[in-house]
Amino acid sequence: MNTKNPAQRRYIVRFVPAMLAYVIVLFACSWAIRVYQPEGAALYALAALPSLPILAVLAVMGLYLAEERDEFIRNRLVTAMMGGIGITLAITSVWGFLEEGADVTHFPTFLAFPIWCGAFGLVQCAMSLRDRMAGSGQ
Repeated sequence: MNTKNPAQRRYIVRFVPAMLAYVIVLFACSWAIRVYQPEGAALYALAALPSLPILAVLAVMGLYLAEERDEFIRNRLVTAMMGGIGITLAITSVWGFLEEGADVTHFPTFLAFPIWCGAFGLVQCAMSLRDRMAGSGQ
């Protein structure tokens, strides 16, 4: 039985291909750079290409928020997204100050999106756990 609403189904139909494209493009470009060792414009294009599916994923998430009619679901997603942004900004800000003052290794900024995704998921888990605990206390 499919319990997803139309906005959620459209989200999945858009999200899965975008994430598959990200994985495929990332590995293909990394392989091409390593094997062919391009220079100039080709190198820049191959290096930047994996970011395009990430931009698509962000657009898919934005479309889902715009299309979701259930205000409760939308509010939970926005809360989790904001929590993920806060965690990501905290990590990258602290790391940036450590780079400046303590000479730690440079933070690979391409990790910002995966960190945000992980933090977004953790916030969703924390919200669900909070809701379950509040429900069991009755």
